[in-house]
Amino acid sequence: NQGIGFLMVGGENSFGPGGYHRTVIEDALPVTMDITKKKILPKGALAIILHTCEFPEGNTWGKRITKQAIKVLGAQDEVGVLVYDYMEGEKWLFKLMPAGDYEKMVPKINGAQIGDMPSFANTMQLGLNGLIKSDASTKHMIIISDGDPQPPTPELIGQFIKNNVSVSMVAIFPHGGEDISKMNDIAAVTKGKYYFPTDPNQLPSIFIKEAKTLKRSMIQNETITPEVGMISPVLKGIPTIPKLRGYVLTTIKPRAEGVLNAPEKEEAEGEIDPILSFWRYGLGTTAAFTSDLSPNWGADWVNWNHYQAFIKQLMIKISRVEKQDHLKMWSHTSGNKATIMVEDFHPEESFLNVAARISGPHDRQETVVLKQVSPRRYQATVPLWGKGRYQVMAVGKSGNREDHANGGFIVSYSPEFLRFRSNPIVLDQIAERTGGQRLPEENASEIIYGRRAPKMSSNPIFDWFLIALAILVPLDVGIRRIQLDWYVIKGWFRFRKEDQSSTATMGALLQRKQNITEELDSRKGQPDQQNQQSTIAKLQEQREQTTRRPEPGKTETK
Repeated sequence: NQGIGFLMVGGENSFGPGGYHRTVIEDALPVTMDITKKKILPKGALAIILHTCEFPEGNTWGKRITKQAIKVLGAQDEVGVLVYDYMEGEKWLFKLMPAGDYEKMVPKINGAQIGDMPSFANTMQLGLNGLIKSDASTKHMIIISDGDPQPPTPELIGQFIKNNVSVSMVAIFPHGGEDISKMNDIAAVTKGKYYFPTDPNQLPSIFIKEAKTLKRSMIQNETITPEVGMISPVLKGIPTIPKLRGYVLTTIKPRAEGVLNAPEKEEAEGEIDPILSFWRYGLGTTAAFTSDLSPNWGADWVNWNHYQAFIKQLMIKISRVEKQDHLKMWSHTSGNKATIMVEDFHPEESFLNVAARISGPHDRQETVVLKQVSPRRYQATVPLWGKGRYQVMAVGKSGNREDHANGGFIVSYSPEFLRFRSNPIVLDQIAERTGGQRLPEENASEIIYGRRAPKMSSNPIFDWFLIALAILVPLDVGIRRIQLDWYVIKGWFRFRKEDQSSTATMGALLQRKQNITEELDSRKGQPDQQNQQSTIAKLQEQREQTTRRPEPGKTETK
């Protein structure tokens, strides 16, 4: 974005073999490391055996590293993962398949249940059988383990040697010297490598380095004389091109300029391998030289008479060109916002459409449109999103006219972050003003906790009295105003007891009922009997009076 150039030089650890495939560097270069369309490229096959890693989150580390290693491989390379399952034993998590199917592999790797295998033999045999069936020219196996499984048999190791399959061993927290020597011997005999990392953080680089073993097929160790493609100022005054002793296979991008190319091979069927290429990326120019400029591949170039001229013209080609622009930029920060101002100094005044792209911390970019605030002056305010450096590139357009302006600003951290050690003077001042003291490292705890003098303090109880008063006043009023039947209340408390102690039977209840009925009947019968006796007495008295009455014509004589 600043118009600065970029050059990448080849070598055994550059471009694809260096792990730059699918990176931002590849995006900026005029070539791509994806060489799946190269008909002459031999592919590789990689088998990864995962054994339980006995350290915190060990299996999670193994899965993460496996995915990272697969990313380094080319899309046409084959990769498979083997694990030991407690239920199914040794098995392929997924068999050899193109590394380009990375998205299909990820769910299987994430869901893998990695167990503690009892022996290397069965898993290695299973992986070897898959590698033998592959038509890859380079075959490799990586085993990550603590070394406690039983070693493979000499016959199995002989099969690895016979089929040119190398085995690299990564020892993670081995249990003893025997385990270490066992893994080291397997790697040495099969022409692999042995790793003994002391820190799990070293594992990603190890797996990526091992995965790049397959990428060696991208390195062409052959002597060639580069051929001129497109005419370029880089070759000005250079009559002949010396030989190169090797280069890295790449594929030129569609709009790139191929200045130097490797000679076309018959079996390549029209495919050309770029040696030197350029293209515009943003405001700058990037270049890719797929061979190196050292005595390894470029020995003839280092001793070449035109070497200095070639390098000088190459640097001029990719360097930022000084251009007379009519825009000037100013920027400043205030709080959490930044103000960007662009002023137009073109001889002919005209309205511009001005936009600015801001690149800041966390690889974040923002694009803002600047509004005209006065004649020839444009301004915009943008929020900040972190501490660090912000780069601003403004472009003003009006018809066929296009001007640029570059600038930037820095949002600094707090000044206290500039101090990397304590300030004893300030600490002593704080202790003196607050009545404290400096604590020595030897007996700091004794000074802090050793002097515990008892202290007394008083707490107001007025609030507690208010709470008690708020409870007792309604209770007193209730007792005075509400009449309570204590017999009923007593019955409430007795109810459950009497109900539990009652053992009356049905017969006792019936007997009680009969007694009460007889008693009531006896009480009702006494008045009736008295009335009956009085009635009889009256009838007898009337009868006696009737018998005593005299006959007619007779007089009763007393």
